Amino acid sequence: MKAGRKEIQRKRMWGYFLNAATEVIENEGMERVTIRKIADKAGFTSSTAYNYFKDLSHLKFFASMRFTKPYIEELPVYLEKGTNTLEKWLYSWECFCKHSFRQPQVYSVLFIDSLGGSPEEFLEHYYKIYPEELIGLPEQIKSFVMEHSFAKRSALYIENAVQEGLLAEKDVEYIADITLFIWKGMMSSFMNRRRDYTTDEAIEKTLAYVYESVIKVVPSSQQHHIVFQPTIKT
Repeated sequence: MKAGRKEIQRKRMWGYFLNAATEVIENEGMERVTIRKIADKAGFTSSTAYNYFKDLSHLKFFASMRFTKPYIEELPVYLEKGTNTLEKWLYSWECFCKHSFRQPQVYSVLFIDSLGGSPEEFLEHYYKIYPEELIGLPEQIKSFVMEHSFAKRSALYIENAVQEGLLAEKDVEYIADITLFIWKGMMSSFMNRRRDYTTDEAIEKTLAYVYESVIKVVPSSQQHHIVFQPTIKT
């Protein structure tokens, strides 16, 4: 019983701090988030916050997870647009780019920024506290959410394209890595204003580079099977 009460208390305290962090992010932006602001808003001291979160990056990571709900909910819709593994994967990229470039600070925290710890452990911990956020998601989508390493996640998914004759085994890891590098490079340039792109331009260009990197390794006899028509146009 004591362990059960401790877990209930921990979940309650996490809720207080994550609610406060979410409010600060929404009202002031990710760059204005501090432990003190979050603790004050939650009605506790900074030292209490550190009893539940390793550091600020830890708390920002978990708070950012809340902002990915629209992406997670919309992902199955995009996957349904594809008729084979590579098409589904390309449409999943459209969904990811759509949401990530419209909330760059959130997705940078989750996929680019240094966290001072293992993001896989953070994510597993998050869903132990909030397992209900996985309820109703297809098993395939759950694996997307739980596998934080984007390249590994992509490789596991597009492996099916090998059986479909759309991709050679030797190209799976290459495609998974190069597309991640494309997104990270574009996201960094976009956030740092190295390129004068609007949000939709950044999305469109990223998807174009992702598509080009994929189609060039698909056997020429199979390329007509890959139809990708993203809805975002500038």
